[in-house]
Amino acid sequence: MTKDILISRRTVIASGIALGVSGFVPLARAAAPLKVAGIHASPVENAWNSCLHKALQDAAKEGVIEYVFSEGVSGTDYPRAMREYAEQGNKLIIGEAYAVEKEARQVAADYPDTAFVLGSSGEQAGDNFGVFGTWNHDGAYLAGMLAGKMTKSNVVGSVGAIPIPEVNMLINAFAAGVKAVNPDAKHLVSFIGTFFDPPKAREAGLAQIDAGADILFGERIGTADAAKERGIKSVGSLIDYTPRYPDTVFANAMWYFRPILNAAIADVAAGKPVGRNYTSYGLMKEGGSDIVFVKGVAPADAEAAMEAKRAEIKAGTFEVPKMVDEPK
Repeated sequence: MTKDILISRRTVIASGIALGVSGFVPLARAAAPLKVAGIHASPVENAWNSCLHKALQDAAKEGVIEYVFSEGVSGTDYPRAMREYAEQGNKLIIGEAYAVEKEARQVAADYPDTAFVLGSSGEQAGDNFGVFGTWNHDGAYLAGMLAGKMTKSNVVGSVGAIPIPEVNMLINAFAAGVKAVNPDAKHLVSFIGTFFDPPKAREAGLAQIDAGADILFGERIGTADAAKERGIKSVGSLIDYTPRYPDTVFANAMWYFRPILNAAIADVAAGKPVGRNYTSYGLMKEGGSDIVFVKGVAPADAEAAMEAKRAEIKAGTFEVPKMVDEPK
């Protein structure tokens, strides 16, 4: 396979000289930006990948890093992409190991001078293989509290990718939020078997609507299309879908990758091992996740109760349950 094929349909080098307001000041003052590569198994339009991509692009614009990336990299090519970026002198590689857990760790072991920080369902390995999970379950729980008070049919639905721990935890948190305010509500769950297939997510959403759901939680992009088509409300995940679906998506369980990225960059710049779990930087109380919602869509008492619980989460006095078993 040629390098051009491996790099996929788009590879970009992003760099910048201006320091933005969200910049990581100590690193921006370094003599040279850190060379960082991103490897995306899905297109960067995919919600999860777009969170990583935006954080990396922003850091590049601020002069903190030099950023190259590949998207749409298949599982069979993923370890090869990791090796190529390591060979090219990138000091930090950001990506995902969900489909290549064993292989990714082997690559990291072969390149001890390169730091790898990847989304993973497993644990860190050695000094140079760090992991992170996508823990925006706090926002999902809060969105569930709103949905539980809004449903008229007493049936809500969730469309997810694959039943891995991070996806399970998110959907379970949404369901728990619904049940906390509406114990009698029924929760439907569908998995589409892949991380990026909007038409398939739409079809799964339509099937849930046909089964009685009048609010959908879209863990996968495409779910809101079904909700819009049938005139019901939907909840987004990871990014803010409301501007794209202004009359459909009333709340979003947000996830911000920048705190995780900042921590990893700081460790690499300081010569510290990255063989640790960076997940906690993505928690709501750390500024790594939150809920954004359109005020006035849910009942006023539902919003007030949600905001009170949100304050408890941020204060550390309430912890949303972490349930990683496959939702039923």
